[in-house]
Amino acid sequence: MLRAATIRSFKKFTRASGRQMGEALQQQLEQTPKACWLFCAPLDGMEELIKGICEGAGTDQVIGCTTSGEISSHGLSINSAVLGGIVSSGIDFEIITVQGLEKDSAAAGRQLAESFSDTPRLVQIFSDGLTGNGCAILRGISGVLGNNIPVTGGAAGDNGDFKKTLQFGGGRIYSDAVCGIAFYGDFGLGVGVRSGWAPIGLPKQVTKAIGKVVYELNGEPALNVYERFLGPHAEKLPAIGVEYPLGFMKHSRGRYPEDDYVLRASMSVNQQERSIKFAGEIPEGAMVNLTCGDKTSILEAAGAAAREAISAIGMMKPNVIFCYSCMARRIVLGSRTAEEIARVRAEFGPEVPIIGFYSYGEFCPIGPPAVNCLHNESITLSVLGT
Repeated sequence: MLRAATIRSFKKFTRASGRQMGEALQQQLEQTPKACWLFCAPLDGMEELIKGICEGAGTDQVIGCTTSGEISSHGLSINSAVLGGIVSSGIDFEIITVQGLEKDSAAAGRQLAESFSDTPRLVQIFSDGLTGNGCAILRGISGVLGNNIPVTGGAAGDNGDFKKTLQFGGGRIYSDAVCGIAFYGDFGLGVGVRSGWAPIGLPKQVTKAIGKVVYELNGEPALNVYERFLGPHAEKLPAIGVEYPLGFMKHSRGRYPEDDYVLRASMSVNQQERSIKFAGEIPEGAMVNLTCGDKTSILEAAGAAAREAISAIGMMKPNVIFCYSCMARRIVLGSRTAEEIARVRAEFGPEVPIIGFYSYGEFCPIGPPAVNCLHNESITLSVLGT
């Protein structure tokens, strides 16, 4: 048995409003949730809100983060709080939080994985989207658990201010942290990830890169390459970079190469070094392409991700959808952003609860063989079923 529900609130963040959300969730589930997910705007009063939620829901097993847009069964919402919960006789959960991402993200990921009491069947993580290195966190986790354990989730946002993000674990608030929840037990899992961006032009080799910073493409300063491609729009960098992310292939898994690209959105440029900093690592030596997409292709990708997750879960009944989508998709889709969630729900039907948020990076495996990846500009779905 697995049952899930979601609650949405636009009320001021207070202990009372949090208690109301927790009580409403418990009422919908008809019992105390085993675990809760909270995604909310970076507004005042979060500490009191979480205290109230724990009181109302009857548990401090609450995990989540601040966002750049919230997703619930009601669809997209801004400047809100969404709360999801699960009750199940066959699944147990364990929440672990590790701080110190800025100092050593790989060590934090390793410590997180080592702190779980047993080997999970699934891990969801919510990391600081500004101080953390998502790729390094995954390396730390896989160094302990291997790549056979799927890792999903998202990097916390702050409504595009890029100042400070917060993470929630065990009913407490953190920053510069990764909060992880382990899933144990018997359940079905289906994941899907798509972007809607497709490669354009000839591939180029990353001839100099360190971490998230790319210095040279085909031996030429990376910023020169982007400026030549963008022409008069180059002065809008790095903002316009969300429309033309860099893509590189992890490995081929199907007929359509664009499905295999891991995207990287530009975050900043260094005019003196002529370099570009991206939202995730790009390995030196990788073959990369500039990519482009439009509203139609991005929305179609949301439906394709849903179908991929449905196919992966097979004959099992979907019970809850976790949806982590990129803030860059919100920027490009604009007023049509709500359609993205509608495309997902159209594939699953309106009765399956959905919860998630718009993030600064998405964690989801691709394969086969399965490899846990940090994505940008993508929609990722992880679906639990019985």
